[in-house]
Amino acid sequence: MASEVTYAEVKFKNVSPAAVVKVPLDVKKRESHPQKYPLWLPWLTSLLLLLVCIALVVVLFEGGLTCCPKGWKRFQGSCYYLSTGAMSWDDSKQNCTGMGSHLVVINSEAEQDFLSSELRQISRTENYYIGLSAQEVGQWRWVDQTPFNVTAAFWRKDEPSNKDDQKCVVMHKFSPPPNNWNDVKCERHHRICEAAAVTV
Repeated sequence: MASEVTYAEVKFKNVSPAAVVKVPLDVKKRESHPQKYPLWLPWLTSLLLLLVCIALVVVLFEGGLTCCPKGWKRFQGSCYYLSTGAMSWDDSKQNCTGMGSHLVVINSEAEQDFLSSELRQISRTENYYIGLSAQEVGQWRWVDQTPFNVTAAFWRKDEPSNKDDQKCVVMHKFSPPPNNWNDVKCERHHRICEAAAVTV
């Protein structure tokens, strides 16, 4: 059983005040709190911070980090938006412009393959506008004024039909890639918008 300790203050008459005891400085230092971490920890922390700074500099000044808005798909230096709603070609063009982009301009077979693959993964409609149209039958132009290259076109078999009422171009989801372009009437279809990826 633990015993209780009682403290009391006792005052004596005719007693001089207690003398002040001086403790040497080095004794006070030894009595301070013991060290709670190893001596090498600050050095390790400094080294890790330096490495993080170097990594950030490399990322920022040697290409940076590229990203796309939420819901967009990134491929190489571009971001792509595959729409969830249908519009006419003119409204689709305006809608993409309103999002700081344009209807997609396909410059390579790698880009064509990427977009064809993305289309196969979604369950929406079968036709998606790209940024190719004609003012006159057979005179195809991209929305960003990139010259149309016949040898880098991905038309379906027997397309384009070059009919007077079919002056807009779609990617047909169910045609085997890479050749899945089709000229159609400029009515309501889904769309693919393209914008440059943001580098941070």
